[in-house]
Formats: sequence, C-alpha cells, structure tokens
Amino acid sequence: MARDTKLILCPVNLRHVKVEYNAYTEAVEMAQRRGAKLIVATVAPEIERNLNIYDSDKYWGDELKKFLAAHPAEGVEVETVVRKGAVHRQIVKLADERGVDLVVMEAANPKVQDYLLGTTASHVVTHAECSVYVVRT
Repeated sequence: MARDTKLILCPVNLRHVKVEYNAYTEAVEMAQRRGAKLIVATVAPEIERNLNIYDSDKYWGDELKKFLAAHPAEGVEVETVVRKGAVHRQIVKLADERGVDLVVMEAANPKVQDYLLGTTASHVVTHAECSVYVVRT
C-alpha cells in the first residue's frame, strides 16, 4: 500500500535559487498531486558574511517570500521556515520535529571530495527518519 504523504519539506538554497530550483518545482507538483502541505525552508548561516544583514531571520524570511511570490505554488498550502546553523543538520532536525513525510531537495552531481567529506543530500538521506527524494541539478 502506498504511503500517505501529507507534509513535504523542501529546503531551498536562496544563494543559488536563480539557477537551481528544480527540487522546489518537483515538490510543488508532488504536493499538488498528493494534496499535501509544503514547508519551504532555508537555512541561514549562524554568522553572516554580509555585514549589511543585521537581522538574519528577517532578511532570509523576506528573501524566501520573494522567491515564493516569483514561483507560486498554485493550490498548495505553503509554510515558510528560516533556520540557522549547519544546513544538513537543520534539515534533518526540522523534518524530525515536524513529522515530515517526505523531503524533496537538490543535489549537485557528486565529485570525489563529496564522497570523502559528504554532501548535504547524503547526510539528509542517511539521517532523516522520512523518505528523501533527491533531484539532480
């Protein structure tokens, strides 16, 4: 029997979103087909490199809202979340806290150093309690 998917998490890297948002598009389509709610999240660095960003939560929250305004999720209930910290850990933590059924995320093609150091996607696949759908860029 197929699993009932009611809550999908799609982490978005807003620094690369102008060219890479295939996972978001896929997550929206999945949410539409399954009648699921979509959490679109971004993870901000704990210490901003850009000294002009005084309120990281507000800045990245506004950027996430701009992204969603430019790429609306027709017919899907969407919630936004901004977290701070290590991206791979925050994605897994958010998925676990919210009882997410599915994580849909981007992953670049792996290189040799990715196998040695690990990637965000591989960490999430390994540590998340839910299913993870990885979209190659």
